[in-house]
Amino acid sequence: MLTYQTADNTRLEEVNEQVLARKEALDVIRWGYDQYGKDLVYACSFGAEGIVLIDLISKIKSDADIIFLDTDFHFKETYELIARVKEKYPSLNIKMLKPEWTPAEQAEEEGDRLWETNPDRCCQIRKLKPLENELNKYSAWLSGLRRNQSPTRQNTQFVNKDERFSSIKICPLIHWSWEDVWMYIETFKLPYNPLHDQNYPSIGCVQCTAAVLEGEDLRSGRWSGQGKTECGLHK
Repeated sequence: MLTYQTADNTRLEEVNEQVLARKEALDVIRWGYDQYGKDLVYACSFGAEGIVLIDLISKIKSDADIIFLDTDFHFKETYELIARVKEKYPSLNIKMLKPEWTPAEQAEEEGDRLWETNPDRCCQIRKLKPLENELNKYSAWLSGLRRNQSPTRQNTQFVNKDERFSSIKICPLIHWSWEDVWMYIETFKLPYNPLHDQNYPSIGCVQCTAAVLEGEDLRSGRWSGQGKTECGLHK
């Protein structure tokens, strides 16, 4: 089994360029569960890519572990979508991960509106630390990253050594386009966040997500004006 400790460049190249080369997303997911079984978890944001991955995962492992970073700051539409997904896939084990601090405790310790004064610190408290604690229980995790989402994701492979979380990160959708994602959702009539229909291609916390103008990068609505494009999960 490929682990964080054994994942040198040679092993990663072998997996990505020989074992998984030209494979479909479903094949990559199947490989992941064949390798790791219950030691594989999907960290899902419930964006459009997330809905696709949930449906694909359900075809391979109907009782898969799925975690959502519940920052307490998500749109009501996001929480409503999660409820609909739980109803559609009752066998999936969807866990809502909470930060150590409530919003009130964070404001008391770090100051009010931390997402404006220090957005990196806010993400550290409400997303990175909870995920770090949870991923310690697993050998590998699934992510919905796609190469054409943003310049920072163009070199993502199917299987990656995740230095941030000392783990293996598996990304089955790297070759999918935004159009591919929506064709899948529409073909299989999957539930999705209605904010996508209001020019929100990438949806995070309420305070740090804005609509995107035509022609802008799909992630340009995240932390707009902050000089920040990633929360830190995928650095």
